[in-house]
Amino acid sequence: MKKVVFSKVGEKEVTRAIAETFLKQFKEYAESDCLIIGGGPSGLMAGKELAEKKVKVLIVERNNYLGGGFWIGGYLMNKLTIRAPAEKVLDELGIPYEKYVEGLFVADGPHACSKLIAATCDAGAKFANMTIFDDLVLRGDNRVAGAVVNWTPVTALPREITCVDPVGLEAKIVVDATGHDAQVVRKLEERGLIKTRGFGAMWVERSEDAVVEHTGEAYPGLVVCGMAVTTTYGLPRMGPTFGAMLLSGRRAAEIVLKLLKK
Repeated sequence: MKKVVFSKVGEKEVTRAIAETFLKQFKEYAESDCLIIGGGPSGLMAGKELAEKKVKVLIVERNNYLGGGFWIGGYLMNKLTIRAPAEKVLDELGIPYEKYVEGLFVADGPHACSKLIAATCDAGAKFANMTIFDDLVLRGDNRVAGAVVNWTPVTALPREITCVDPVGLEAKIVVDATGHDAQVVRKLEERGLIKTRGFGAMWVERSEDAVVEHTGEAYPGLVVCGMAVTTTYGLPRMGPTFGAMLLSGRRAAEIVLKLLKK
């Protein structure tokens, strides 16, 4: 192998490059068209679909990685299942899969997740990792108009030194894609503005259909998708199958587009 000589760039340039470009993006996305809380499969799918339509999208994710349970499938076995007709999304993304039984398909979690993340990035969505949802931005009519966020590591500080003030991000529409926690919806519930029912016991067949059907605007300015839908409306949980996550994200994007046109 021919000797490789890297450019003469030192530590200060590396640090400046990271800080300057991150802060430039963070400043730009302090206001967006759509702020998606949660970077799992439904949040990623919604972000991809919206960014492809030139919507300014920021996805906030509390972990240092994207994809949620899409990475690992079920029971720490990184195979994930998709029920028909959601395998069409796998086709669109170029994700290989195999038919297990009629109407049920299996894919490798890391491969599927990587493809979805790449597609979302390629579409133009931006991300804020290690960023935790803290509260809502509400306007005078109680319409959701953004989110209050902080660094995830702040939550690990001892209680007596946790006075690290968060910052606010404004958006025309906020999407709750935080999974069963339904963190954004729960904040509305804390203020007596909405009432959740909590997710029910597992029933795959009923849950997947119901999640996609109930995906929508749960409160003015707030669209709910993915497993947050089950918690909001008391639907059965679905376990380690991900077709409804993808199609719920797609439906959420369609609804956001309609709301943005109003």
